[in-house]
Amino acid sequence: MVLSLLLGFAIGFERKLRFKEAGIRTHTIVCVGACLFTLVSVFGFSSADSSRVAAQVVSGIGFIGAGMIFYHKEVVRGLTTAAGIWATAAIGMSVGAGLSTLN
Repeated sequence: MVLSLLLGFAIGFERKLRFKEAGIRTHTIVCVGACLFTLVSVFGFSSADSSRVAAQVVSGIGFIGAGMIFYHKEVVRGLTTAAGIWATAAIGMSVGAGLSTLN
């Protein structure tokens, strides 16, 4: 959980330096939340399919990201932020699944 907090913080800090809408708090919460959901799905329910929770995290974060995308006068804003939130959730899920060290 601490690793997901640090990784989410690092991504959020970079976005805050660039004065983007979603910053440190948003990325940290998304990363830790995705990690926690993954941990609970893997270790909390031995009889259930843990991939179901992972699929719903991806869908839920996609829904949140869709709310960050704005289109006005042929200008699209927030697309990179939405993709960043989605990738941050994937990082949190990978940490929760124990895949933080890839060879």
